[in-house]
Amino acid sequence: MEGTMKGAYLPGNSTVVLKDVPIPKPGHGQVLVKMKACTICGSDIRAIYREHVGKGPEGYQNVIAGHEPCGQVVEEGPGIRRFKKGARVIVYHISGCGVCHDCRMGYMISCSSPLRAAYGWQRDGGMAEYILCDEKDLVELPDSLSYADGAQVACGFGTVYEAITKVGVSGNDAVLVVGLGPVGLAALMLCRAMGANKLYGIEGNPVRIELAKKLGLADTVLTPADSNVDEIKALTNGKGVERAFDASASDPGRVTAIRATRQWGKIALVGEGGTVHFNPSPDILHDQKTIYGSWVTSIWLMENLVEELVRWNLHPDLLVTHRFPLDKASDAYKLMADGNCGKVAICADEELK
Repeated sequence: MEGTMKGAYLPGNSTVVLKDVPIPKPGHGQVLVKMKACTICGSDIRAIYREHVGKGPEGYQNVIAGHEPCGQVVEEGPGIRRFKKGARVIVYHISGCGVCHDCRMGYMISCSSPLRAAYGWQRDGGMAEYILCDEKDLVELPDSLSYADGAQVACGFGTVYEAITKVGVSGNDAVLVVGLGPVGLAALMLCRAMGANKLYGIEGNPVRIELAKKLGLADTVLTPADSNVDEIKALTNGKGVERAFDASASDPGRVTAIRATRQWGKIALVGEGGTVHFNPSPDILHDQKTIYGSWVTSIWLMENLVEELVRWNLHPDLLVTHRFPLDKASDAYKLMADGNCGKVAICADEELK
């Protein structure tokens, strides 16, 4: 395929610049994917959109933005083995070297090689008409899931699923999620599907509180306050929850997640950045609690998640409150930065509805 396409770049001053660039040509082991949906992640706003503060894995190299891409293969390079022309695909957004220990476990997010390059950070991402992908970075998107479903699996839902598998969630558990942005809402949705018997959320944004209530994702949503730990314990017979997830990335939010968890409970910290201050003996040691750190996911767990979503008839695109065409990317990023929304997606074709 020849010609030019539009791609969105983030100069770091809270604006989006659309440029005409050549349509890339797939090399060996690569495919050209026509973008159908690419959602905006909070990390794009935190580390790139307002200003370029990301370092290392979050260092933005002035490439086409967007690390939550989903689309359809339209051209194959030589040596393609599985994802042929016409395949519907999710892009695992970190392209690892493939031969380091972490890559061999499927955790390209933790690739230790200088060859590691994340789509939308160090190599061109999904905010364009087409994206050049290595075949090894692709996950099959079943026909029963929309491209907007798949775009969320690419990062947010995959990230939450990883954290849930680390701590384990079942019908034995009451769950607290602190911070109901798109990641926190995804946590509630997946924990409900996995059988959690009570779901509690903490969020201050009225739009996101209303979305959680509208979708029936939580039994109770509290607003952030110094009394939150006492409120959660009052809702759980004085014990606290069995499992807690922090997606707020705030110091008080993380402390609430830790202190509102009962003895022998487990806490997963998912939100990026910021700090946390707690007292190890009373908050963790004496109650035998465990804190897990969790960063994105592995490509094999992402494949498992896709299979589970089909089985549960669960659609992540329910969290998409706004869809924009590529030429309105500036409006999309501004809305996401303001936070008065659920998930925001750049869409094409049938996904733009």
